[in-house]
Amino acid sequence: MEDIKNKVRERFIRYAKIDTQSQAGSSSTPSTKKQFDLAKELKRELEEMGAQNVRLSEQCCLFAAIPSNIKEKEKEKAVKSVGFIAHMDTTPDASGTNVRPWVLENYDGGDVLLNKERNIILESARFPSMKKYVGHDMIFTDGTTLLGGDDKAAVAAIMTFAEYLCGHPEVHHGEIQLGFTPDEEVGRGTENFDVKDFGAEVAYTMDGDGLGGIYEESFNAWEAQVTIHGISVHPGTAKGIMKNAVEIAGEFMNLLPALERPQNTELRQGYYHPFTLNATVELATIRCLIRDHDLERYYERKQYVERCIDFLNEKYGSGTASLTWVNQYFSMFEVIKTVPFMVPFARQAMLDCGVEPYQIAMRGGTDGSWLSQMGLPCPNITAGYENAHGHFECVSIDAMAKNVEILIRLCEIYAENAES
Repeated sequence: MEDIKNKVRERFIRYAKIDTQSQAGSSSTPSTKKQFDLAKELKRELEEMGAQNVRLSEQCCLFAAIPSNIKEKEKEKAVKSVGFIAHMDTTPDASGTNVRPWVLENYDGGDVLLNKERNIILESARFPSMKKYVGHDMIFTDGTTLLGGDDKAAVAAIMTFAEYLCGHPEVHHGEIQLGFTPDEEVGRGTENFDVKDFGAEVAYTMDGDGLGGIYEESFNAWEAQVTIHGISVHPGTAKGIMKNAVEIAGEFMNLLPALERPQNTELRQGYYHPFTLNATVELATIRCLIRDHDLERYYERKQYVERCIDFLNEKYGSGTASLTWVNQYFSMFEVIKTVPFMVPFARQAMLDCGVEPYQIAMRGGTDGSWLSQMGLPCPNITAGYENAHGHFECVSIDAMAKNVEILIRLCEIYAENAES
């Protein structure tokens, strides 16, 4: 499989250099036109490798198919059409312009000098997860941009997998659907995803850090948008008149339990996360994420935020605080449990490829969260990157190559179970 490793390495480096950052708050679709730069490149490659029905929508959703190569008609009908999905955009959280990927072979698990001129060092003590990549060939940045492993590690793996299937007819598989989406990082990845046109009966997203992770459960997710109205007058004559929206906004955030924030929670613990504050004396706006795996606890969190708003209005006067809820996604677990073979098949594929699988509740969401709600059961397989959304992001070439092997074996397992 050395050829696979070389191909996935070359692809990833090439894709990482294409700026595909999405933009929160944009009203256009996709949120940034530059996402088409990668989409068009992928479309060209898919057509050249022999994929069928390759189509790129005006909204930057790229779909393609690899036809079944199972000859017996009855068996072909029994094999489910399986989809594999990754997102093309990178996060707005750090710069994605002029990405300079470089390769460190046989990583020893220690500190990595990313940028000698600026003395930017990835300190292994700060990122203990790096120890699991000892001996791997790794791709890093120069420490001034993100790398884009989230989710171009998955894009490179799926494209290399597709190329392998097109060139190796001895691998028995049913119909395979490929999907590449824009704007996942700003919560709009499935906004224009046509499940019927995609054509898969079941699908897997590939996203997330590490190798061997299978996520069948994600957060339930809403965003609370809070507006505080104050009264501004000259400070010299403010007594009994001024109502300071800055202070009231701070009071709202202090009402949220301090131990139930992202920095103080893990595993299946939910949280409140105020992440944006714009404030003057007269007007303050707060954006706050609400997350929980447990649906009942999730609704309790929403009710608590609503009680906080009621409290502020009682204290400072009606109309002081208002709240708008934005539904982001629900956990895919309720849908995925109706197709009980999906996760066991993925586990078996990993084991057959020498990877020890693990299952945990995902502390986040993927396009699969929404796709599951839209009728396409869609658990997630991790993509092999680390330290996403920042300048210390890196990708394991070995993990990407192993994911290609896992996808190949997963397709065989679907075919074998229909043929038996």
